[in-house]
Amino acid sequence: MFKKILIANRGEIAVRVIRSCRELNIPTVAVYSEADRDCLHVQVADESVCIGPPPNRDSYLNIPNIMQAAINTGVDAIHPGYGNLSEVAAFAENCDACGIKFIGPGADTIRKMQDKAAARTIVRASGVPVIPGSDAPVQGEQEALRTASRLGYPLLIKAAMGGGGRGIRICQNEDDLARNLRVAQAEAQAAFGRGDVYLEKYLEEPRHVEFQILADEHGNTVQLGERECSIQTSKHQKLLEESPCPGLGRRLRHHMGEAAVRAVRAVGYKNAGTVEFMLDGSGRFHFLEMNTRIQVEHPVTEMVTGRDLVREQIRIAYGHKLGLSQRDISTTGHAIECRITAEDHENHFLASSGTVRSLRLPGGTGVRVDTHLYPGYTVPPFYDALLAKLIVWAPTRPEAIARARRSLQEFHLEGLKTTIPFHLAVMSNAYFRRGEVATNFLLRRMGLT
Repeated sequence: MFKKILIANRGEIAVRVIRSCRELNIPTVAVYSEADRDCLHVQVADESVCIGPPPNRDSYLNIPNIMQAAINTGVDAIHPGYGNLSEVAAFAENCDACGIKFIGPGADTIRKMQDKAAARTIVRASGVPVIPGSDAPVQGEQEALRTASRLGYPLLIKAAMGGGGRGIRICQNEDDLARNLRVAQAEAQAAFGRGDVYLEKYLEEPRHVEFQILADEHGNTVQLGERECSIQTSKHQKLLEESPCPGLGRRLRHHMGEAAVRAVRAVGYKNAGTVEFMLDGSGRFHFLEMNTRIQVEHPVTEMVTGRDLVREQIRIAYGHKLGLSQRDISTTGHAIECRITAEDHENHFLASSGTVRSLRLPGGTGVRVDTHLYPGYTVPPFYDALLAKLIVWAPTRPEAIARARRSLQEFHLEGLKTTIPFHLAVMSNAYFRRGEVATNFLLRRMGLT
């Protein structure tokens, strides 16, 4: 097994990875910016290295500094977590060049799937349905208008690279398209260093459903069931996930799972990944994208399958076989994850920062909290707003909702605005309780933007 692993990330996910490493008896190295000197992941790692000033570009996105930290501490593997450098092919290439194992897929796979337009072409060739759209980035307004005329409105302008909801615009007509094209291109350029965009048919009130995949270096691939991810902001930021999806029957679940496996095999995928689909009201599903990393919401899959996905990532990266087949995968009960973020849902999810004056975490049967918070910790303004993930499990969905509601009521955090009140409102929402969710849930069912 690996002798030492560096976690090229911060906060909650860094703590999460360190815990799995510790159970595998693998020493860890934390990296941190000057703003994160007191962050919990620095305290719980075996070693720590400062990699730069607070801005992401100077620290957690600084490949030379991270690689130097890895070399100086003698690690033989790097776990990228999610976000930051986790889907940057150049980072995986740097790891290879330095003889350090990147715990994730290879650089070529990352590059193929990072280009959303190219990914659509590859996946469609494997027989997986994709949302109708342009086969390549559109070149200028006139080509965009011609493509839109063929597809029909409404449609989406989407950044070819990256994700996280950036570089996306909804267009209802030609005027919208002409007005938003350059805006989306500029946003994509600023966020991902490449302004390419493509067009995709906009589906009315779809569900956002994703399948968790594990694939080893010996040709073994399994899917571990799906997650319902439809509750998200207008900027496509996920807020709550659950497994299994309440809108899937056994037959549809089987077909979508098979399609997910075909998609990852089409690109020779290795390690943990996620295949995301849009599911329309008639039960037709369409490939959306592939995430070549561990997901924020991976704990709901862990709760219903009983498997440690980070542990599996590490084992696969070392060269171990999965040691399980699709027949060995089963799910039990229902799990819900609430993302507790430093945001004000009544003010367009405006981000906040501050010091945690007091903190009381919920507990009890079937309750898990992944967090890097502690009393007295100051949440810096430079990074993602995620503070904690509340994950609950129960035998049935109604019981899981009741457990989540109880746990949210116990969750006490003073010092900054959080989304705890938002999640309590979701748990009481009649449409959510019936499982009637779609990607426009916040606007249509809660009146939020």
